[in-house]
Amino acid sequence: MAASCKLVCCGEERESDQAVIVRFANGCVNNEDKLDFTMYKNTEENDPRKKRRRLLVAETDRMSYVGQNFGNGALKCNNWCKYFVGVLNKQTMKMEVHNALLFSMQPVMPEETEAANHEDTAPSYRDKVDSLIEAFGTNKQKRALSSRRLNLVGSDMLHHAVAEAASAVIEEKGLEALQQEVAEMDSQGTASHLPPCNTEADTQEDVYPFDELLTPVEFAALEQCGDKMAALTPEEVQKMTDEGGCLTVVKFLEKLPTMDKNREETARCAFYLSLLLKLARQRSISRKFGLEEGCPRIIQNKLFRTFTAETFNNGRIQNVVSSSMKSKLAAYSLALLLHMSHMTANLTLLQRDLGITEARMIEVAKSMGLTLSKPAGRNKNDPELRDDNKYASLVLPLVKHDPFMERRKRKKMH
Repeated sequence: MAASCKLVCCGEERESDQAVIVRFANGCVNNEDKLDFTMYKNTEENDPRKKRRRLLVAETDRMSYVGQNFGNGALKCNNWCKYFVGVLNKQTMKMEVHNALLFSMQPVMPEETEAANHEDTAPSYRDKVDSLIEAFGTNKQKRALSSRRLNLVGSDMLHHAVAEAASAVIEEKGLEALQQEVAEMDSQGTASHLPPCNTEADTQEDVYPFDELLTPVEFAALEQCGDKMAALTPEEVQKMTDEGGCLTVVKFLEKLPTMDKNREETARCAFYLSLLLKLARQRSISRKFGLEEGCPRIIQNKLFRTFTAETFNNGRIQNVVSSSMKSKLAAYSLALLLHMSHMTANLTLLQRDLGITEARMIEVAKSMGLTLSKPAGRNKNDPELRDDNKYASLVLPLVKHDPFMERRKRKKMH
């Protein structure tokens, strides 16, 4: 059976008998026997606010720690309550209770002392953290630090090599030749989303050939779909409008030509145009796209191959419509619309059906070399006859517009 123990209060004790409890802010110390502690007190003992200030310093071979009971680095708990530590005397089996002070030991970098005299060479926060990782970090943190430093060295070497290579190319080709090559590459990148264009064509219809938009085989496959479009009643067309259908397609269905050949061709193009506009409003496309509308398999494959990009998601291949593909859809839809409406297209309705911004639609029209216009002076006082839409027309020769430059509005100072 364990022996009994008695508590003995020491009463008024000297400062040298007070116990000290320390806590290291950056982790635990494995070899506490190697720590050398030193306590410093304020010399102004006559000042009641400063005479109880204490500074505790712990030093090792590689690191120094400092704790204080005043200022920003002090623990607030010393002011809120009083702490005691019991020390057991195993001979007399009496436990003496002493007052205790709590200190939070913060690591002090050797560079901090030099920073007072050399502010320009002061270490950054990253350097301080790296020093702590070298001293107390885990193996994983040390490996990450070593890898980051190697990458930093490799990056500096890469920048130096790129700078030397760029200087050699400029000296070999000349600055003007390089600028011309960059301009040609930019023009090719801008035209990547445009349909095939014949800038030397003599007629408007041959600038963006219809066979490049729909081959004869694909146009023939749309026969049944075109017949369904042409057979729609005015009530069904009105229902499409009420349900938020594509207004560009509805306008053509409301005014289909009376002649059989022109009516059939317009109906087929209207069906294909409705597929393009529907595709532009979606992000991820399923393999059932267009099957409900009776889309032929050859047309579906053309849409997936031309206007979508394949991505992998959860082990499956998905077809998505990216931002660049939306611009491509806008260009092909506009080219098809020009053939359907005598080389003049309503940009405002097409932009709304595509779900893109007006600036983007105008940029596509300009890249195609079209002439932009807006009706003026058509009964502005009559809302029914007023036309605020913007139009694009194909006029030979094609217009060369300046590159699109986005300008941000400046905020007004109040």
